[in-house]
Amino acid sequence: MTDPEDLVERVREDDLRIHELEDHADHDTAVEARRLLIERETGTDLETIGDYGFPAEAADSTIENMIGAAQIPMGVVGPVAVNGEETSPNSQNSASSANDGGAASGDYYLPLATTEGALLASVNRGLGVIRTAGGAAARVTKNGMTRAPVFRVEGVVEAAETVEWVTENFEALREAAESTTSHGELLDVEPYVVGDSVYLRFAYDTKDAMGMNMVTIATGEACEIVEAETPASLVALSGNLCSDKKPAAINAVEGRGRSVTADVLIPGELVEERLHTTADAIAEANTRKNLIGSAKAGSLGFNAHAANVVAAAFLATGQDEAQVVEAANTITTMDAREREDGTTDLYASVSLASLEVGTVGGGTKLPTQSEALEVLGLRGGGDPAGSNADALAEIIAVGALAGELSLLAALASRHLASAHEDLGR
Repeated sequence: MTDPEDLVERVREDDLRIHELEDHADHDTAVEARRLLIERETGTDLETIGDYGFPAEAADSTIENMIGAAQIPMGVVGPVAVNGEETSPNSQNSASSANDGGAASGDYYLPLATTEGALLASVNRGLGVIRTAGGAAARVTKNGMTRAPVFRVEGVVEAAETVEWVTENFEALREAAESTTSHGELLDVEPYVVGDSVYLRFAYDTKDAMGMNMVTIATGEACEIVEAETPASLVALSGNLCSDKKPAAINAVEGRGRSVTADVLIPGELVEERLHTTADAIAEANTRKNLIGSAKAGSLGFNAHAANVVAAAFLATGQDEAQVVEAANTITTMDAREREDGTTDLYASVSLASLEVGTVGGGTKLPTQSEALEVLGLRGGGDPAGSNADALAEIIAVGALAGELSLLAALASRHLASAHEDLGR
């Protein structure tokens, strides 16, 4: 067995580079040697970082220059009650009624990893109200992971020629793109022209994978056909019209990954009993805060804190955490609905335009995150393909809905500060 001390000395003597250690020892030994080197170079003690509970080789495809693991507290909320039936049980007038059932159905415990105190308590409060109200409906309404290369042309004439060819030859592009994957399907190619730049926004069904690497490779293959058949020259495989890991209006409008909506109708008496406020007060708070306030701020998201649940679920289940930027792009609506008897119920919904999630590949393969997906019953590929990722998106959406409901109720009842004080956060 290779001695980690020997590897440390070889790096310090410039005989090895720090990223080459796995070529000369097993993964755990390489990680130990790298950690020892950093301890000596920086005068720090990395004992806790080095105390991780999985084979280092399991993380080989997810990180480079590994020295250990960051441990984030993980909790669980739930049950998350999701109505997967064809129609919502809450009201015949509910906008959640749909012709097709959702991928998620039943009660789920949702693992969340975070360092924000009071978050899980708040989400759990919202979930309890939703469960008592009969559960929330959730549906994935659109699915398409995007990659948008940018091409150079001489001018508008060549741009129009390129767009025309792309429009007329979708099947050729589809055949080229799908030749690189056994799972992904090319759904659409939308062209955009800006002067002498042509952008092609490719959209794919990536089934149960989040699919960013899949669509990048597939789009690269299609770009070769575009260059061969048109005047366009590829400048960059990503032209930022995708748009990945950046706040972007195109994702809010067109979607990216999965567009998912969740809603619930809560009886007015339940709002008063459990949330200590009224449907009218919550609806007003949502309008003035999430809608008008967000508009005045120029926000791309019109919600209270959807990113909290999205980010915590991403960390727990092995999603790409940087994609929280667009995945939390959410519009929250709250409406007070009067019954015939004069009482007022609360209709609540969240619509997440670009939730990028998967249950296979990437960080979902790590042991901790894999176990979290097991808790949900969604580890690996679904049957039919794509159903597990759809279900995960729907469950996260209901979790976000619970978080919005609880926070808005706390604001409407003026209990937000006292709740944090009571929990010592």
